[in-house]
Amino acid sequence: MTDFLIVGRGLAESVLMHTVKKHSISFTAIGNQHLSSCSSVAAGIWNPIVFKRLTKSWLADDLISFLLPFYSDCESEMETSFVKLRAIVKPFTEEQERMLWLRKSETELLNFIKSPMDEQITAEISQCKVPNGYGTVNQAGNINVKLFIESSAAFFSKHIYDDVFDHNLLKIYSDRVCYKYFEFKNIIFCEGFLVKDNPFFNWIPLKPAKGEILTIKMQNFRLKETIFNKNGFILNTGEDEYKAGATYAWDDLSQEPTKRRMNELRLKINQMTDHSYRVVSHEAGIRPSSVDRRPIIGAHPTYSSLFVFNGLGTKGVMLAPYFANNFVNFYLKKEPLNESVHVKRFYHLYGKKEN
Repeated sequence: MTDFLIVGRGLAESVLMHTVKKHSISFTAIGNQHLSSCSSVAAGIWNPIVFKRLTKSWLADDLISFLLPFYSDCESEMETSFVKLRAIVKPFTEEQERMLWLRKSETELLNFIKSPMDEQITAEISQCKVPNGYGTVNQAGNINVKLFIESSAAFFSKHIYDDVFDHNLLKIYSDRVCYKYFEFKNIIFCEGFLVKDNPFFNWIPLKPAKGEILTIKMQNFRLKETIFNKNGFILNTGEDEYKAGATYAWDDLSQEPTKRRMNELRLKINQMTDHSYRVVSHEAGIRPSSVDRRPIIGAHPTYSSLFVFNGLGTKGVMLAPYFANNFVNFYLKKEPLNESVHVKRFYHLYGKKEN
């Protein structure tokens, strides 16, 4: 009997497939590539720093140390390239910010940020608006999320069914679950925002945030190897093509891009550079953030063979590899899940929402 049925078709599902394979756990995955997923829209940036408070993001040291080996192994195994190490450039808005950056670059953030300006980076951002100097974030970068997901789907093609999962066809027994004509020991749902339609886990408290992003063409723009971040970001994705984003909206969870956010994105770009550009595409996705900004992982309170892996929010690229490994060790070795991500913190909500 197959160990796991993995439901989903995004970053979380792709990372889990690689993780369970590494631990010799058998699996089948099911998901529809045309259903909503913010993964294929995302720029895939990882950033260990919270700029608003100039502090390390939650578990930054652990996540970063796990992230690079994981994605590098995936690149080697799939014989493709989707990881890019890049410094993030953060322009200063005032002298006080520059002084704070300088102090922390010599103390608690020594391994993550730099204050002295770099000649190569200064040349790269010469067409960007940097009136008061800048700092840089090390141990940052991005992955081509769409390429990672597509490459993973091709690599695991014999294990994947491209279909819409019908929760009504799932039958749960004490020692297995059955879906259509197939039997599995367990099932794990990686449905992102669409968990709202899952009658077994629609009670988990997500706080979804819609995000919109532009793909633009900018000829002779020097920004190639770094990510420019000033109330938004500009990121080179090849030749003269760039991604610019992103927006946040909690009151509109439609899956279509909007004119309002297009105008907001244009304003963000204009605040970062006066360089001319042409819009190639405008996309939207729904980020599956949780109410406490932590992933939601673990077993159903009643059905021990049903699991959820969700709530990765805006930092899925950083969070997914580390917590997929945490989940597998929890499953195989009975090692505890990180208390901050365990779904049991929301068990009190189970049964309060009608299925």
